[in-house]
Amino acid sequence: MLNLSENYNRKLESLQTYQTVKGLSNRPHYKTLNKVIVGSCIFAVLILFVPWTQNISGTGAVTTLKPNQRPQTIHTSIAGKMEKWYIQEGDFVKKGDTILFISEVKEDYFDPNLMGNTQDQVDAKKSSLKSYGGKVGALEMQMEQLSRERNLKLQQARNKIKQGILKIQSDSIDLEAVKTQLKISLTQFNRSTILNKEGLKPMTDVEEKRLKLQEVQAKIITQENKLLTAQNELLNTQMEINRLNAEYSEKISKADSDKFTALSNQYDTQAQVNKLENQYVNYSIRNGMYYITAPQDGYVNRALQSGIGEVIKEGTPVVSIMPANYDIAVESYVNPIDLPLLKKGERVRVWFDGWPTIVFSGWPDMSYGTFGGRVVAIENFISPNGKYRILIAPDSEEAKWPKQLSIGAGAQTLALLETVPIGFEIWRVLNGFPPNYYESKTRTDVTTKK
Repeated sequence: MLNLSENYNRKLESLQTYQTVKGLSNRPHYKTLNKVIVGSCIFAVLILFVPWTQNISGTGAVTTLKPNQRPQTIHTSIAGKMEKWYIQEGDFVKKGDTILFISEVKEDYFDPNLMGNTQDQVDAKKSSLKSYGGKVGALEMQMEQLSRERNLKLQQARNKIKQGILKIQSDSIDLEAVKTQLKISLTQFNRSTILNKEGLKPMTDVEEKRLKLQEVQAKIITQENKLLTAQNELLNTQMEINRLNAEYSEKISKADSDKFTALSNQYDTQAQVNKLENQYVNYSIRNGMYYITAPQDGYVNRALQSGIGEVIKEGTPVVSIMPANYDIAVESYVNPIDLPLLKKGERVRVWFDGWPTIVFSGWPDMSYGTFGGRVVAIENFISPNGKYRILIAPDSEEAKWPKQLSIGAGAQTLALLETVPIGFEIWRVLNGFPPNYYESKTRTDVTTKK
């Protein structure tokens, strides 16, 4: 086996025999370099224990806090031909100011007296509706009169029935009286006949009794005829009641049918009136759509259409405006791994493009030119760029944001978290661990107060 250590010592000893090597080993630069290296190592080790503030950084742009304060485009509600522009790019418009006038291009609305003709149709249908209403009222009155007349007729027939019943009773009594007379006359006749045979009564007396018996028999037949006549009259009266019921029921049913027919026509006419009134209102609203107006105060950014006489369709964008009054905010995008550490009310530092800024993300006290903000909204769905969107509003407890900021300007954000040693932060970044989660003092104070 080779003795490497002895060979190495021999080489060092051989190098010391050279004059140049002896001169280099005696120079002071090596000692200084060694001190610098040792000092750098000590400084690097000390740096590992220096405090470092963890943070969540994001990039975004300046926007507005409310959706109705953001730039918007104005569209046409109807198709038309551009006739006259009332604005130019850069103009300030107030709510209701006319931007563009368009004319009609659909043949259904070419009539210059369309509104008047439609109003005449509405008036005519309303008159027809009143006529049907009057007819319905007349039929109801007719039905009431028929009901009254039927009741009177039925009452009259009922009275006749009572009279007929009383007459039958009277005739029945008379018939019984006549039958009694017949029995008496027959007895007298038989007695007279017997006495005549015995010679006690003359023949003339027998003839008188026979004549009286025949008269009583004739009275019985007459009285029976009266009784039958009274009974027939009673039946006829009862049949008359049925006839009256059938007759007036038919008349009332016919009037009721005419009433429902009139009501059906009335409802149909009412539907036509509503349809025409709706059409009239639509025409009136459409006439107001020929003038495209500003929905709110703002500045005209850009005219998206140009020219005179060009035809545009429904929903075509015409101009883009920026509202004059708005609450500024910043929309920033953060990595998904940092999203659980953010919450509403979190303090954030913001710096804008074009503003002089010196940012030390780990030492926020040394940063210059940043502005304070607070998180007001956190989007729960990932954006197309693979990050989550947060909305930041100015912090009322800190300096106001510059008035010269324009919507859409670039911005960067920095949410400060826990303070840790630099060595720990380097170790966390190399391992891909998220920052330490913590509860902000503001949030803790609010919870304590509650």
